[in-house]
Amino acid sequence: MRRLGSVQQKVPCVFLTEVRNEPSRKRDCQQFQVVATENVNPAALESDIHCAVATEKIDGTCCYVTTYKGEPYLWARLDRKPTKQADKRFKKHQYLQKTCKGFVWNVDEDFREVPESWIAAHRVQHENGHPVPDEHGHIPGWVPVDHTNKQYCWHTSVVNYDSAVALVLKTHGEDEGLLEIVSIPLADLMEQTLELIGTNVNGNPYGLGSKKYPVHVLVPHGVLRIRNPPPVDFQQLYSWFQECQEGRVEGIVWHCDDGTLIKIHRHHLGLKWPVGDSFLNTRPVVVHVDEKPDPDASEKDLFKSFSSINGKLFSCIQDIQFEP
Repeated sequence: MRRLGSVQQKVPCVFLTEVRNEPSRKRDCQQFQVVATENVNPAALESDIHCAVATEKIDGTCCYVTTYKGEPYLWARLDRKPTKQADKRFKKHQYLQKTCKGFVWNVDEDFREVPESWIAAHRVQHENGHPVPDEHGHIPGWVPVDHTNKQYCWHTSVVNYDSAVALVLKTHGEDEGLLEIVSIPLADLMEQTLELIGTNVNGNPYGLGSKKYPVHVLVPHGVLRIRNPPPVDFQQLYSWFQECQEGRVEGIVWHCDDGTLIKIHRHHLGLKWPVGDSFLNTRPVVVHVDEKPDPDASEKDLFKSFSSINGKLFSCIQDIQFEP
């Protein structure tokens, strides 16, 4: 199986979009929403979207594995965002012009500071040696996940830097209908992007774990392929999300042969997310984690917890619980 594209930039919608003057279904404080038209995005056609690999869009927070201080490391997504005043100007322009394009930024003054270890994402444009924002007003980037930073405690729960491994949810090598949770060397994940999902991420749309015993895992982008994807047609996609069990997902990401990524989100079609009984929770999952945890590790150490149920098969990932 070829490695599919990594998520470094904002992924465009498969359809051309328009801004409507009504509250966003996706962001509570946003007084407009971006919706899909029925016109296929020319960028999707140029990348031969009809021959692309369709995969499930996973609702979590984006991560990246690359080198830090000479070792494979997990990095968290940290976009450099505008200050409040600059963002107000940008939102006003977007509201009045019905587009993000044409807004002029002062990069030195309009953007918040980021840690020294921050790096810009791949393909971010630079001017005079400095990264510049994309059309959405962000400068995509990454920051290394350190155990000393409590802001990233859920990220650090899925990596063990002493053993240089990560907890990953993927399809089973011999049965695509079966999921498995495994510990994978970080070196094997180099230059890949993944989605961190779990109890304390994005409102936990998949219902994983509990407050007392949280469950988190990394899901490599592109690993959950859609077996019977609908055609790239507005009405057929709308019906698929509404009527098919496999359509009970946040969205679709198409991985094109030229490396381009294209997506559709349920919100683009005016459909709600999350939904009960998501497709992810219809698939059985087996645990293959046999790590030797630090004897001084907390009872809530995820590697220790998953090792205690090594070899067990569950009807779905939501059924995995660590309560004694």
